[in-house]
Amino acid sequence: MRHSKYFLWVIFLVLADQLSKWLAYENLGLGAYQITDFLSLTFVQNFGAAFSFLADGGGWQRYFLSAISITASVAIIIWMFQIHPRHRLKLSALSLILAGAIGNMIDRIFSGFVIDFIDFHYAGWGFPVFNLADSLIFIGVVLLLISERK
Repeated sequence: MRHSKYFLWVIFLVLADQLSKWLAYENLGLGAYQITDFLSLTFVQNFGAAFSFLADGGGWQRYFLSAISITASVAIIIWMFQIHPRHRLKLSALSLILAGAIGNMIDRIFSGFVIDFIDFHYAGWGFPVFNLADSLIFIGVVLLLISERK
């Protein structure tokens, strides 16, 4: 029961991710909306993994990446139950990673692609377009590395 708050947090984050992607899908179309000099909202259908890796795989990558997401999610859940509740930073980090993995997995399974829409750029340089789930995974990995150093 002591781990339940982390799983509730995961559910909340997955819902936030899915809501943000739905809003992007409904409101952005295939256009880009400049927010600041370095931030745009740009709707992208990512058929691959991070940085569009395997995006031109011809369709098999949907099932492959979904299987990886499912396997990773189950492994993270098992790992979380093995961690003592006093290790809050590690449990929080794994919660973020789990929420991000589930958020992108939902897209992949039901749409065949992941919706990306956050676009950072500056002076001709641009970071690959990403979404809230990607951010959760990144922040979770950073926090997990910090928790392992303690």
